[in-house]
Amino acid sequence: MAITKKVEIGENMIKCIATDMDGTLLNSMQQISKENKEAILKAQEQGVEVVVATGRSYQEARYVLDEAGLKCPVICVNGAEVRSIDGEIVSSTPVDKQTARKVAAALQEQDVYFEVYTNKGTYSLDIEKAVTILVDIILSANPELSREDVTYAAGSRVRDGLVHQIKDYEILFSEDEYTICKLLAFSANEEKLNLLSETLHELGDLAIASSGHENLEITHIRAQKGIALEAFVNSRGIELSEAMAVGDSFNDVSMLERVGRAVAMGNAAYEIKAICDVVTDTNDEHGVAKAILEVL
Repeated sequence: MAITKKVEIGENMIKCIATDMDGTLLNSMQQISKENKEAILKAQEQGVEVVVATGRSYQEARYVLDEAGLKCPVICVNGAEVRSIDGEIVSSTPVDKQTARKVAAALQEQDVYFEVYTNKGTYSLDIEKAVTILVDIILSANPELSREDVTYAAGSRVRDGLVHQIKDYEILFSEDEYTICKLLAFSANEEKLNLLSETLHELGDLAIASSGHENLEITHIRAQKGIALEAFVNSRGIELSEAMAVGDSFNDVSMLERVGRAVAMGNAAYEIKAICDVVTDTNDEHGVAKAILEVL
């Protein structure tokens, strides 16, 4: 089922389209479909600004876009960085390093696996766990998929140098060449994550979001997709009322609440659908393409 709630669109009203990646632009095999690619290219040809807004690092977002042959600006790590179409850093809103140390200590105390996203990519203390956790997340949402195929796809993060092994996160926290964009924590224990969220809110100016029930995304309080998108459209002389955002999860809320046309994916949580104007098809049914073509 495609669009379930129609919103009237005036001629040339939508001048900017922001799309999330995981669970939205990407299908369950972590790829951009031919249909989604063609819809984005069509929007760009008609002068519509298309920007990816993702929790991924720039390196991981760029990898998938390059694979599909797409070029566009990227709001990455939930807004902690904004990159131009050529990959230049337009803005950066990192977590203070002393605060990052406190967050890391709280996560380690609860024996929760986490990764640290920096201006130089993503780092993990346990590369094998990085792959295993991603596989389990994908399979829990898509049990019909082959574990072997999903493991191979998830392993690309390591094979292609998108996640780096590090012996101690203190290296990232102490050396000036690194800025801390995000800490991403994973646990199947939802109660533990809820308690951690409460604890982390007390540690500093932090935004605690989630791109799924099994994770916490910890960024600076000003590093949110909606805040970054507002600055992005303003820099191009576009009103938020002339922007459309497409997403599926809770780290998309800040942009879905701000734009003139908010689109939830068919696979989005009920709470996300409830705050949106429109519900499109799922990420495996090219929902982004259908949402884009509705407004062109």
